[in-house]
Amino acid sequence: MPLRPEHTVDVLNARSPGRLPGLIGIRFTAVADGMLKAELDVRPELVAPNGYLHAASVVALADTACGYGCLAPLPAGAVHFTTIELKSNFLGTALDGTIACIARPAHLGNTKQVWDAVVTSKASAKSIALSRCTQLVIWPRKSFRIPRKAGRASSKRRIVGFIRSV
Repeated sequence: MPLRPEHTVDVLNARSPGRLPGLIGIRFTAVADGMLKAELDVRPELVAPNGYLHAASVVALADTACGYGCLAPLPAGAVHFTTIELKSNFLGTALDGTIACIARPAHLGNTKQVWDAVVTSKASAKSIALSRCTQLVIWPRKSFRIPRKAGRASSKRRIVGFIRSV
């Protein structure tokens, strides 16, 4: 699937303020067909009580890179995506400096996308984590109506009928 031209680094960075990526300081540095790069500066707020970079900080970077990467090749007509599975293997940590992530698609389907991310320490160039994210492609809902029964149905029957029709 081709890269949507409206998904530039500036557009991706503009989506972040006021949301988790912006709150923790994730910034996007490159987007191309089949690749997205992002970075995060290590700072005291992102460190666990043991003094090492909190795993959630690394996962947030990897998931955000994979998710934002998923936006550009969404199939025509799809409205969005959501992460449905995330797996991370931690290989090391960073105590300071900047961590970087490169996300690449492993599968770009009409219903799901699978992205792989490698998080590294920029200073040492060593891998900190390997992640795989599965994204569900969200399509517009088809319109539906509640079926009418002869006579007046009880509220419970109308609700059950509605749930079955969805």
